Amino acid sequence: MRIKNRKSFICGIKSTKLSQNEFFFIKKNKPWGIILFQRNIKNLNQTIKLTKSIRNLFNDPHYPIFIDEEGGRVSRIKNIVDNSIFTAKFFGDLYKKNKIKFYLFYNIYINQISYVLNLIGANINTVPVLDLRRSFSHRIIGDRSFSNNKKIIDKIGDITIDQFSKNRIGTVIKHIPGHGLSKKDTHLKLPFISKNLKYLEQNDFAVFKNKNSLFAMTAHIIFKAIDQKECITHSKKGIKYIRKKIGFKNLIISDDISMKALKYSFDKNVRKAYASGCNLVLHCNANLTEMNNLAKISPKVNQFIIKKTSEFYKLLS
Repeated sequence: MRIKNRKSFICGIKSTKLSQNEFFFIKKNKPWGIILFQRNIKNLNQTIKLTKSIRNLFNDPHYPIFIDEEGGRVSRIKNIVDNSIFTAKFFGDLYKKNKIKFYLFYNIYINQISYVLNLIGANINTVPVLDLRRSFSHRIIGDRSFSNNKKIIDKIGDITIDQFSKNRIGTVIKHIPGHGLSKKDTHLKLPFISKNLKYLEQNDFAVFKNKNSLFAMTAHIIFKAIDQKECITHSKKGIKYIRKKIGFKNLIISDDISMKALKYSFDKNVRKAYASGCNLVLHCNANLTEMNNLAKISPKVNQFIIKKTSEFYKLLS
């Protein structure tokens, strides 16, 4: 199979086309996937050329190319189409006020995004954000969350996954098992959550159950009720909890491994993510030195990843 020689990591690239060093890095190390950011997207034609150049290295029309297109302030396709007003909160509020209008608008919105993503060659969108918003939540989540009502998040989450899947786009539920209680930005600091397990299971964790997404992204957060010492990304107990109690059966991706919430050296952060049970490690900043270290540490894909990748490829067919 095409993917059996690939390694279990996802990485970003620096600019709007592959540099010579990136070309040779990707060809040699064969990451499982690539993630695009706004820095990679200048216009439509350029982005199509970029994704084709990546796929040509693998001779694989389905090669996984991620994008972080949540709408609102987390939009990577601004240079092609402006989705800045369409935050998750916008749609959550609309659902609450007028469900008929919500279904009409949200269907059009997802179809529009899917059309652009299919056009540029991105086949996995890192949505939906299933974090339960609080008045005290750090703004890093804020309006990226659909609601402070878990039932609304649960419903819109299912719609998001189903609609993108129909449009042949994979989805990534995040940030499992929940980021809404955090008062800190995990790009900068490590949050500790002290709420008891019963409360968490009835609220933040509940919205991640029974989600038909092929991918989930971890939260770099310590939940003391699960593991007193390690954040979910680094916690065997945490990943086991996601598997056994939340019941997520598909591929678990770490949040960005270069974020400052992770407290060890870069190499140790990578090793601990794999050791905890993360299937794929995500690296976003396109630092080639870090990427080379990541590639050295990362194992080749195992049978579980190959099986789940096959399921993803079926969705695209």
